[in-house]
Amino acid sequence: MNTMIPEMAALKSRLRAMWMLGDYAEFAKYLEPGALEFLARLQIAPGTRVLDVACGAGQVTLPMARAGALVTGIDIAANLIDKARARAVQENLAIRFDEGDTEELPYADASFELVISLIGAMFAPQPERVAAELARVCKPGGRLAMANWTPDGFIGQLFKLNARFLPPPAHVPAPVLWGDPLTVSQRLGADFSNLQLTKRMYPFQYPFPPSKVVEFWRTYYGPTHRTFAALNAPEQDLLRREFETLLAAHNRASEGMTCFESEYLQVIATRAKK
Repeated sequence: MNTMIPEMAALKSRLRAMWMLGDYAEFAKYLEPGALEFLARLQIAPGTRVLDVACGAGQVTLPMARAGALVTGIDIAANLIDKARARAVQENLAIRFDEGDTEELPYADASFELVISLIGAMFAPQPERVAAELARVCKPGGRLAMANWTPDGFIGQLFKLNARFLPPPAHVPAPVLWGDPLTVSQRLGADFSNLQLTKRMYPFQYPFPPSKVVEFWRTYYGPTHRTFAALNAPEQDLLRREFETLLAAHNRASEGMTCFESEYLQVIATRAKK
């Protein structure tokens, strides 16, 4: 039964609208190399029943299905689910995609042998509910795998920059706390064992300079799109300059290209047996 208070319902409505801004499917094309590295380390066997939580447009759902996993994907943004379904149909992949809430997953207990979330579930506003739902739908002895941005990595710094211009709700825990090992241990420790928490670097490579990267994120990435849209022209110019400065400080590519890495926490855990 949904007992969500009106304030939380309104917040989730705004979050859903934010993730439907821009075009995350286009944005995620440059996330694919890092996503495939993450999947390769999991060594998912064909036939494994997998739930991809906050699946976006299917950037890791589809590769898992191509390799023979039995995959279900769920996301809060209806337009991304539509794109994911269309991609699956085009490739003749039998994937179930559902529009839904990470904090109220519409699946029976112990439905999946692997529950995965690549830079997704971390953005839900009630992390305790997220942790409980990830545990509930995971089969005892099954695995949970997450990748979450850390507070100090490039993306964490970018979130801090955006928050200076558009402060997040004060009562909502910062998403990057899912990238803090101690916090993750506290959230998952009651239901999962053998927690393996490893900090890794996520690659970003763009065939254009930092100034164009700023515009790319502003156009296609919902949170950045929303931040710019909420500002007046002078504030937008300042944010653009500071974003470009941050990119330039991390850029390891030659002129005309942008190449940087962002730290994330890889979380792999085993669902405790009842």
